[in-house]
Amino acid sequence: MALPTSRSGPGVRFQPDENPGWPVTIGLALQYCLLTLGPVVLTVAIVVRAAGQSELFLSWAACAALLVSGIATIVQARRVGRLGAGYILLMGTSGAFIAVSVTALVQGGPALLATLVAVSAVFQFLLASRLSLLRRIITPTVAGTVIMLIAVTVMPLILDLIARVPEGVAPAAGPVTAAVTLGVTMVIVLRATGAMRLWGPVIGILAGSAVAGFFGAFSWDAVAAAPWFGLPLEGWPGFDFSFGPVFWALLPAFVFVTLVGAIETIGDAVAVQRVSWRKERATDFRGVQGAVMADGLGNLLSGMLATVPNTTYSSTVAIVEITGVAARRVGVAIGVGFCALALLPKFVAVILSVPDAIIGTYLIVLIAILFVLGMRIVVADGINYQKAAIVGVSFWVGYGFQSGGLFVDRMNPFFAEMLGNGMTSGGLAALALSVFVELSGPRRKRLVTTLEVDALPGIRAFIESAAAGAGWGGDMLQRVHLASEEALVSLMGDEGDADGPARRLRLSVRSERGAAELEFLAVSGGGNLEDRMALAAEQSVEIEAQHDFSLRLLRHLAGSVRHQKYHDTDILTVRVEAPGA
Repeated sequence: MALPTSRSGPGVRFQPDENPGWPVTIGLALQYCLLTLGPVVLTVAIVVRAAGQSELFLSWAACAALLVSGIATIVQARRVGRLGAGYILLMGTSGAFIAVSVTALVQGGPALLATLVAVSAVFQFLLASRLSLLRRIITPTVAGTVIMLIAVTVMPLILDLIARVPEGVAPAAGPVTAAVTLGVTMVIVLRATGAMRLWGPVIGILAGSAVAGFFGAFSWDAVAAAPWFGLPLEGWPGFDFSFGPVFWALLPAFVFVTLVGAIETIGDAVAVQRVSWRKERATDFRGVQGAVMADGLGNLLSGMLATVPNTTYSSTVAIVEITGVAARRVGVAIGVGFCALALLPKFVAVILSVPDAIIGTYLIVLIAILFVLGMRIVVADGINYQKAAIVGVSFWVGYGFQSGGLFVDRMNPFFAEMLGNGMTSGGLAALALSVFVELSGPRRKRLVTTLEVDALPGIRAFIESAAAGAGWGGDMLQRVHLASEEALVSLMGDEGDADGPARRLRLSVRSERGAAELEFLAVSGGGNLEDRMALAAEQSVEIEAQHDFSLRLLRHLAGSVRHQKYHDTDILTVRVEAPGA
């Protein structure tokens, strides 16, 4: 049964609803900005220069990317209405859009890119609003696999960064600075406690920078040439509203990559919830929806400002895990820092002067932790031979395409570029396998009724009809009856005696090998039943509330209980094992 448990390891120092002091807040915000400024700006530079666009547009696109990343990061942390996760989720330029963005710039210029990005962002808003409909496809198994594949996709780039040594610098500079950075960082991560652990990443980078300075690996030419303050507004290209053949030919590709980015955001939003509380809580899918919504807002702003789309940076989860700081105040400070950096080209140039080997070395620590976190998400959802097959095959498909070993050289250049990204190809494989499992499984029987005690006779008759077709024995049927009754009362909660019309309820039942799966879908109520079940299990005093007593019985009867809360929708999935299974 997937229930909240106490966290192990160094623990969380500041939860999302707590506020650290301003020195810690500002220091951590600078640390986040330091570690992610390079990817935000360099991804834009790769796209613009690969497409042969002007340096003026590059200056604008880089500043715009920082502004969008800052605004979207603030929204993620503070949650504006239904926009935002309510957690630290750093937003930055998405590498998944490199191929399609280059194609758009080559075939139609910056104005066409702006239009395509803005239009495809609408798809992401639609996806977020209907996320509950995709719950059987975009599962924790798929999300965890995509997070694991991030390591496969990013690690070759990180190793390439570490191997880079500036011209005229001794070849030993790379491995020595990398070793010092990794050694100092790991010593602090593994052994330090208290405030020292918060500053571990910065100390590791400073130690590596000191060694790099000894080798003369720093270059200050770009810093000297950069202005102190400015925003190149003349580089904004506007929009292309012609909607010609090139637009319609590229739009499906942009929509598909947007879907891939949304899956990554879903995985990050689930993962950050698991590492942000001292005691793990059940995933709040309203926060996941908000994260995808904020991602869509970032893409919409990217289109309006004509820059490469953004996404959540998975390294955020690893940094939260290492530092133990998940306070929303820090997320807002990070966003403000990005917005300020967009107006301070000189400071951006100073940060970018840190040698690639140092940044790449610390990213190894983050990505390694992220890989393990993806495994934890998969295992926490429960593992069986089907899920194991989906994870294993999808992971190695992603690795095969990323390494170029699976027919990439024989494909159309566009598909070779797209599927050559391990996260995209492996994520697609996980999606396809999950869809196959859902469509090929036993057919679900459905009943539409009301969420009230008076619906119990109809539910009992419906379950008996399903049992006749499934061949359940008397003991199994009785167990399913009891579980359905307690699930209904638990889902009603304190609203069972409330005045007004009863909420609509859709109950579906599916028979599996040695088990029955019941899914209750109703209008959203308050609280998460998994958290309430854990609380009921820990209480030593007598519990008087009827629904809390029902939670205890449900916890005893069901093999697993999963409660997914979306905006306006509650989904409670109960799996009942056959006696002796």
